[in-house]
Amino acid sequence: MTRDEAAGETVILVGPSGCGKSTILKMINRLIEPASGQITIGGEDVTGINPVALRRTIVVRTAVAGALLLAAAGLSGCGLTSGSPLADSVQPGSIGKGRPLDGAQLTVTSKEFTEQIVLGQIMGLVFKAAGAEVLDRTNIQGSIGAREAVKSGAADGMYEYTGTAWITYLGHTKRVVDPYEQWEAVREEDRRNGITWLHAAPLNNTYALVSNQANAQKYRLRTLSDVARLTKKDPGAATICGGSEFSVREDGLPGVAKTYGFALRRGNFKKMDDGVVYTQVAEGSACALGVAATTDGRIPELKLKVLEDDRHFFPNYNAAPEMNSATMRKYPAIADLLAPITKRLTGAEAQRLNARVDVDGEDPHEVAKDWLVREGFIREG
Repeated sequence: MTRDEAAGETVILVGPSGCGKSTILKMINRLIEPASGQITIGGEDVTGINPVALRRTIVVRTAVAGALLLAAAGLSGCGLTSGSPLADSVQPGSIGKGRPLDGAQLTVTSKEFTEQIVLGQIMGLVFKAAGAEVLDRTNIQGSIGAREAVKSGAADGMYEYTGTAWITYLGHTKRVVDPYEQWEAVREEDRRNGITWLHAAPLNNTYALVSNQANAQKYRLRTLSDVARLTKKDPGAATICGGSEFSVREDGLPGVAKTYGFALRRGNFKKMDDGVVYTQVAEGSACALGVAATTDGRIPELKLKVLEDDRHFFPNYNAAPEMNSATMRKYPAIADLLAPITKRLTGAEAQRLNARVDVDGEDPHEVAKDWLVREGFIREG
């Protein structure tokens, strides 16, 4: 398949379910190395490009110049499936002894952002070390796609966030303040959907507003109540940059503005790619404030100040394994395999892992494997 777009053109993929639209999107977003055939960008074989650099190349080419070519041998028609097997040679360390998943064929998935991909790779490598054959279907666009894969059985598991399930999937509007009670409520309600939630991590990837140190000092910003004051006292200075999803989610701008009484001037919320927000806030002129994920590694790297959510508006987004219930009935050992790993995933640990990808440019898969080996959970070889 070959495809050229001129700058400014939009490509829309249409067709019935099962005809490969999701696979093509996944290839565009991540371009997983194919088992056969060839994928090129501008005539260059992507197999020689660092995966992180490759993703950045795709963003630049599609946003500025277009000119994206995909040529994949043997991929055509309906029934196209995405994913690639984990080929790593890994063995049990402190987990997986006795290889309790020998003979299992498991599929792991994730959403498309850094932390999710790293967590998906961690889960896959753990299953691999415990004896399973693992299909990697991480990096699915959007929350709903990955969730539905687990729910339907197209994937066996992923790391999901308790707040996302409670609000986005289960339709609740009132947050549960206590993190354990939030997880417990999600676990109990999701049973009817054929989903089993294993214990949650300390990692809480919730929303936050951040500023650079200079603007925090200039405008005396310590809490979100201080931001509300700024929107009224100096409306022109209260500029917030964030992703388009945050601007419409009830657990995003509409809800936080209502809770704190933001008098945000029209046009002062500037929509941009989530990854660009951090550099714009650090620079400080276009955005006095930015929407951030609290576990993002760019926060400490850019020395950004996280403002206190003093009215406790933002929900708890603790990461936890979200597993297909049929898979858990067949392979109950999964719970014991993942428990010590999930327990080790703190917010600070997630920031360090995320920074290795977003700041240092490392491959999420290699970051996940290095962490598991360094912690002694698995061994190479």
